Amino acid sequence: MSQSRFTPETARLDDAARAGWLYYVAGNTQDEIARKLGVSRQSAQRLVSLAVSEKLVKVRLDHPIARCMDLSGALAERYNLRVAEVVPSDPTAPELMTGIAIAAAAELEKLLKSPEEKIIALGTGRALRACVEQLPRMDCPQHRIVSRLGNMMSDGSATPYNAVIRMAERVGAKHYPYPLPVRARDEEELRVMHSQEPVRHTMELCARADFTLVGVGQVGANAPIHLDGFLDQQGMDDLIAQGVVGEITSWVYDAEGRVLDNAFNRRVASAPLPVRGGGPVVGLAAGPGKADAIRAALRGRLIDGLITDEATAERLLKR
Repeated sequence: MSQSRFTPETARLDDAARAGWLYYVAGNTQDEIARKLGVSRQSAQRLVSLAVSEKLVKVRLDHPIARCMDLSGALAERYNLRVAEVVPSDPTAPELMTGIAIAAAAELEKLLKSPEEKIIALGTGRALRACVEQLPRMDCPQHRIVSRLGNMMSDGSATPYNAVIRMAERVGAKHYPYPLPVRARDEEELRVMHSQEPVRHTMELCARADFTLVGVGQVGANAPIHLDGFLDQQGMDDLIAQGVVGEITSWVYDAEGRVLDNAFNRRVASAPLPVRGGGPVVGLAAGPGKADAIRAALRGRLIDGLITDEATAERLLKR
């Protein structure tokens, strides 16, 4: 592992960067910043001013916080990651997605600036939608954006967190929404769905994607597939009994990151997981409830990139 980058000067700028992040990104008052950083209100005010005077704060927090850099390097080394980004945590808001959404948007923006065609595959969910909202308006007709899973409920209504259509609107790229429900009624219906030419073409694009960005969902009371109505409590209990710890684009997997051959997965209509070939598959997730699901996805190489926050990174490195 690389040596720590902490020095008195970087420590001072780190504090300023944290204060700037809490003020400009998380929307904290100076009194709240003082409490969270354990300093006086006057010190918090000076740290926010320092973040501005040192040009650490632009539209995004433009400072490589030393602790975040160390954690990124440790994650990349431990899990052999192709992409590793760690952003500051807000200790009183562990589920806050703003920071990781901004970091993921920065990764996408770099890719979108390429003059050559790029295929970007997206999952769905709250974190992905938050990421897309952070993208600037661009004109990128040379790129293609494809969804890895359907955006319809079983009754035909649209899911509220589709990211592909929203991203295409913001960047002017050609887009390919996955023309299926999230899960089929049975295996025979799924076979018929997957035989359709538009679906086959979409799945081929997913397999060739230059960059894939997905959310990582935990399994339990607050699981996205449960909250969003794809699985009732009995179904959730059954998955837990089978050793399921996480979900990516509706595929469920165990603590070793193995996508299970079970009744639930046999009805999942999403593009196949794990992704074979192509560019990096980056997970976008943070929060204490997601650590086991993220760790399993990394262990099983369901993702080979991660954008997360400090607290989650530290949990992933403890074991």
